[in-house]
Amino acid sequence: MPARGDHDARRRDVSEAVWRVLADRGFGGLTLRAVAAEMGASTGLLTHYFPNKKALVTYALDVADERTANRRVSGVQLEGRPAEGSAGGPTEGLAALRSALLAVLPLTADSADMNRIWVSSWDGALADSELAVRERKRYQQWRERLRPHVAAAVERGELPLRGSSDVDDVVVSVAAFTHGLVVQALFDPERFPPGRQIEILDAFLASLSGDDC
Repeated sequence: MPARGDHDARRRDVSEAVWRVLADRGFGGLTLRAVAAEMGASTGLLTHYFPNKKALVTYALDVADERTANRRVSGVQLEGRPAEGSAGGPTEGLAALRSALLAVLPLTADSADMNRIWVSSWDGALADSELAVRERKRYQQWRERLRPHVAAAVERGELPLRGSSDVDDVVVSVAAFTHGLVVQALFDPERFPPGRQIEILDAFLASLSGDDC
């Protein structure tokens, strides 16, 4: 039996190789052979970790989830203030909502890679009921993270509710809008460079707050 330290080190090597394959080829190119080649190892070694493609995909989603959770907005300042999560950054209300949405957009090379990886996972999730449940929960958790920001913005009068809409309706709208912008930016980065993405997001938030008049 290998030492625990050796096993953990090998696991980290596998995680890094899986991530590099995802960043380069997406989930469509994720295979045991591709990961093994990235590591300079045999596919036989990887079968100790992944007995089949489904196990590899599940692990890759775990890696992507972990990377997403550890991400921070890099190089983006909010009207001269640090991004949310950094010292002195916005913690509630509309400014915090804006920061949380900026963190999703492909504003840097790393965040573009992250978004390409997630978009590439949709095909498998649509074809596999277990993966679909996992994806549905991931979106539900994202909306739950956005909800306190929206609720605070409504309470502070920054986002007035209109008609029969409620906080959850606004959360769904901002989540859907942001991911729609993500997809457009991934497929047409020249038309939607980072600065343009931020302008579009700010215009959308202004329309919700009534400041676009």
